[in-house]
Amino acid sequence: MFFKKQEVKDENVDGDKRLSVGLLIFKQELKELETLLIPQAKVNFDKKEFGTFDVTYKLDESSYWFPGTYEFSFKIPDEYPNKAPKVHCNTKIYHPNIDLDGNVCLNILKDDWKPTITVSTLIASVYYLFYEPNPKDPLNHEASEVMRDNLDEFIKNVKKTLKGGKHYNNEFKQFVK
Repeated sequence: MFFKKQEVKDENVDGDKRLSVGLLIFKQELKELETLLIPQAKVNFDKKEFGTFDVTYKLDESSYWFPGTYEFSFKIPDEYPNKAPKVHCNTKIYHPNIDLDGNVCLNILKDDWKPTITVSTLIASVYYLFYEPNPKDPLNHEASEVMRDNLDEFIKNVKKTLKGGKHYNNEFKQFVK
C-alpha cells in the first residue's frame, strides 16, 4: 500500500502545524510503541521536532558490546511508510554494520524496506545488530574482515574499544576499566 505525500492538519498539534501523512501514520504507531518495544530500548522524543527521536540500547552479557550503552537517532521522513526512517548511531563503535561516522547498514533500511515495517520493528532490528552482526553486509570493512577471518581477534578488538581511549586511530568512549 502506498500513500501520497501530502500535508494534513493535525488537530491534536498546537498551533497551525501540519503533519505529513507519513508523520500521521507514525503518530498512530506511537500508541502501540510502548507495548511492543523491547525493554532494553529507551525512547526519548524530540519535543521540538515530531518524528525525531533517540533510542538508547542497554545490552546484556551475551553481546560482544556489553556493557556498553548505545544511542541512535531516528528521523521519520514525510514519505514514511513508503520510505525508511533515517537511523544514525551517536555512540562511536567498532562494529561491522556501523561505520565510525555512525552510519548504519541494515537491510531493512535500504533494499528490504517495506511499508509494512513499523518503527517498533525497526527499533528491534537495530537492537539485534548487537547480537547478530552481519559481516557479509558491512559498512566498517576492517571490522567485518576481522570478524569473518578471526572471530577471537574481533572480540578482542571490541573489548579493547570498550575500555575507551584511542584505538584504530579513533577515540572510543569508556564502558569498562
